Amino acid sequence: MTKTIILSVLALASLILSFFYEARTPESQPDETAMAITPYTIYNGEDMARALQLELSVEQPREIDSLFYRRYSRKLGLQLDYSEDKDLLKTVTGWLGTPYSYGSSSKRGTDCSGFVTSIYRDVYGIDLSRSSRSMFDDVTRIRKDSIRTGDLVFFRRSPRQPIFHVGIYLKDNKFVHSATNGGVMISSLKEPYYRKNYYAAGRVD
Repeated sequence: MTKTIILSVLALASLILSFFYEARTPESQPDETAMAITPYTIYNGEDMARALQLELSVEQPREIDSLFYRRYSRKLGLQLDYSEDKDLLKTVTGWLGTPYSYGSSSKRGTDCSGFVTSIYRDVYGIDLSRSSRSMFDDVTRIRKDSIRTGDLVFFRRSPRQPIFHVGIYLKDNKFVHSATNGGVMISSLKEPYYRKNYYAAGRVD
């Protein structure tokens, strides 16, 4: 009887040890991408280091992006939501303050269409028509309430006059353009002058 009990205990112990051995083999390790540290999880030193490394590799890019968007939010005076095109934001910022110069398209001086064509070439690799009037013929017209970052906004002084000005929409009714009275700057579609002369918005396909 005693011998039977001892054999049963040994068999049970063997079964338990076998279970723990199987749980620690590489095949049964959880996918590293699914690892998460909680107050109730116990790891050995190697597992803990690997888990912390994974957390840092996931969190760091978000922190870098947040710093970028906070910096350019201050520079451009915009409330960014971290989804805007970073190349567009950086490139536009580099042009701010460029003086107005009719017929030119460099950082020494540029007119409105020269500025827009330069931005689209540098950011998107797209060559637009050189004048604001011909540019309007190349875009898909969109409603004002559907404008997105990067779309073009056009202005004219009256229904009988042609388009005379173009800018690039950013967000929150703000657009960047080269104005005759200030060069490259950010303005609002809600300003009386631009609200009165706003004509249409267009998207480059």
